[in-house]
Amino acid sequence: MQKQNIVLVGFMGCGKTSVGKALAAKLAWTHTDIDELVVQREGISISSLFAERGEAAFRAIESSIIEETMQGQQQVISTGGGAVLAEANRQAMLDKGLVVTLKADKATIIARVQNDASRPLLQGNLEERVEQLLQQRSAAYDFADVIIDTTPYSVEEIVDRIVSEWDRITGGI
Repeated sequence: MQKQNIVLVGFMGCGKTSVGKALAAKLAWTHTDIDELVVQREGISISSLFAERGEAAFRAIESSIIEETMQGQQQVISTGGGAVLAEANRQAMLDKGLVVTLKADKATIIARVQNDASRPLLQGNLEERVEQLLQQRSAAYDFADVIIDTTPYSVEEIVDRIVSEWDRITGGI
């Protein structure tokens, strides 16, 4: 199956949304944010969805939206950090997209997310929660076609690297 999309995966705070928007603009593609689609479809914030219905309900909705979204083309798709936990999601992403893992070191992640109260999985001691989740998901993003450490790079540098990888793997836009 021909790769039709670029899918950005990775832990929260690694740049999936900011890189996704910039990459879509550079390619003149659509930027699709899975978390935004969940909020639109359910009419409720992700934090409220977690609180009212639980993580399992959120993950089921997320999986449904990923399956639908992957049917499109010329999209840069930014996923939530836990979207890769379901095998069906990983397979759908790989089938129709170039999957790019964005990662960063723990200190960078903490600096990027420390003022964001909307992240339900980070309630409590931020450093402990980030450390715990990083350990739990240590290999979760390894399935990707490309892995980029965003820590030392600007958004523009990351975008250029992804475009180069797309061209190398698919033969060009």
